[in-house]
Amino acid sequence: DLDAKFYAATQVMDEARHVEAYRMLLKKFEIAYPMTHPLQELVDQALRDSRWDMTYLAMQVVIEGLALAAFGAIRDMAQNPLARMVNAYVMEDEARHVAFGRISLKDYYPQLTQAERDEREEFLVEACWLMRGRMTDAREVYRALDLPEQECVEYSENSEIVKLYRQMLFQRIVPIVKDIGIWGKDIQKTYEEMGVLQYADLDPEELQRDDEAKAKEFDARRAYVEAVAKASGEGNVSAVGHAE
Repeated sequence: DLDAKFYAATQVMDEARHVEAYRMLLKKFEIAYPMTHPLQELVDQALRDSRWDMTYLAMQVVIEGLALAAFGAIRDMAQNPLARMVNAYVMEDEARHVAFGRISLKDYYPQLTQAERDEREEFLVEACWLMRGRMTDAREVYRALDLPEQECVEYSENSEIVKLYRQMLFQRIVPIVKDIGIWGKDIQKTYEEMGVLQYADLDPEELQRDDEAKAKEFDARRAYVEAVAKASGEGNVSAVGHAE
C-alpha cells in the first residue's frame, strides 16, 4: 500500500527526531542504560518476521503502546520540567504512530482466517508476558547503582507500587488489541491474570486526543515563558500583559 509506505517514511523522520531529543536529554542526565533483553528479543522477533502485520503488531501496538504509557508517567509525574516537556512532545508523535497501526490492523484482520487470527493472538500473549517481565528485571539499573541484583528483582516482584506501574503500562495496549479484533479467550485470560482487563473499556481515540491536548498545554506554557522573557529583556510591560 503506497499510502502506508508514505506514512512509514514520516514515522522514520519522527523517530529520528526522538533519538536526537533523547540523546540530548540523556546527555544532560549523564547516564543511559542499554535496551533490556526482553525488549531486544521482541524487537528482533518483529523485524525478522516477513509479514507486515506482525511487525505492526509488535512495534506499533505492543512496544509503542508500552512506550506511550511509560512516557505518560514521566510527563505527568516527573519533577524535571525538561523531561516532562520532551516526553509530552514525543507522545504526540507516538500516539499518531499507534493510531496508524491500529487503523491499519483493524481493516486487515477481518480478512484473515480464524487460524491466522489465532496465531496473532498467541503472539500477543507471549509478547505481553515478555514485556510485563521486563519491568521487574532492570538488572542494568541495579548494577549501575551497585545494588544487589537478585534482592532488587525479588523486591520488585513483590512491590505494590511496581505491580500498579506494570498494570498502568498496559492501559494503551489492551483497548487497541480489543479494537483491532484480536480478542479471543486466550488474550482476555492473559489480561485478566495481569489485572489489566478493565482497560479494554478505554477509548484509544480519546487517549490520543488527551495526549495532543497535553502537548498543546506545554506549547502554551513555553510560549508564555518566551513572551515574558522577551518582554523583560525589552522592558515591554504591555507585551507581558498580552501574554498573560
